[in-house]
Amino acid sequence: MVSETHPAYQTLDDLSHALAELVYNASPAISDFAAWALEHPQEMAFHSVRALARRAEVNVNTVYRLSLALGFAGYEPCRKAFQSALREQGGMYGPRAAKLSSDDGLEIIEKVRESGHNNLDALFSEQNINRIREVAALLGDARRIYCIGVRSCFSLAHYFSYSGRMAFPNFARPLSEPGSISDVLTETGSEDAVILITFSLYSAEVVRAHAAALSRSAKVIAITDSYTSPIARGAEMVFCLPMDGPQPLPSQAAGFSLVEAIIAKMITQSGRSAERIADFESRLLEFGSYVPPPERGDAK
Repeated sequence: MVSETHPAYQTLDDLSHALAELVYNASPAISDFAAWALEHPQEMAFHSVRALARRAEVNVNTVYRLSLALGFAGYEPCRKAFQSALREQGGMYGPRAAKLSSDDGLEIIEKVRESGHNNLDALFSEQNINRIREVAALLGDARRIYCIGVRSCFSLAHYFSYSGRMAFPNFARPLSEPGSISDVLTETGSEDAVILITFSLYSAEVVRAHAAALSRSAKVIAITDSYTSPIARGAEMVFCLPMDGPQPLPSQAAGFSLVEAIIAKMITQSGRSAERIADFESRLLEFGSYVPPPERGDAK
């Protein structure tokens, strides 16, 4: 059934979800164009049907067919939906975490600072804040929580597990070796949550963990960079992190902020987390895990 306005699509996120489904399920021509549209929402909003077809290197009929596949009566209501979604996001002329120009005269440190601010602003959108609340509640109810990331994503997965284990008994130790990941996930079930973290190029170990978790009916939380990411499909919740910046690797600053926000929200919902954190710290002190500060008289 087609619609002039399609009220189901209120945000850019709604449209991205719908496009991602077409990437997986539509005919090859529509699938390819949907993947392009996911990466170019501004183009979808601004151009006539013929101009858009030229820019995407597809024929006009493919543009119309994509609009119909999304449930619109034609291209014009589809374009208006993208315009409205970008306007709600807070900017009509590009994503909030826009890439910094290489010739804008800024020093590299200033570029890192500015991209970091942009990424955090994009992360803490109203929609993502609502997602953080939902994920915090889901994790609080989970029997067991597994955080999985490898290579450059291992530090983020480890931080999630470590900070979570301080406050909550249902966080498992971080998994990193391919064998241990597969072995442990065979024991999961519908009461467990599996947090998967990978960005393009996507880690094969994490993609296999995604398949294993879904096969066991575990609840998957995907932290990634696109709705077409192989770990996004079938996930209970997807966070597409803004990762722009001049660094050699994509910035993970937003990822660490996301983890901190989720854990902080979980703590506000728990009656015993503060006590558990205090006990955790006391045990580490007792077993000499921290170097004690010098006595006042010993200071040189």
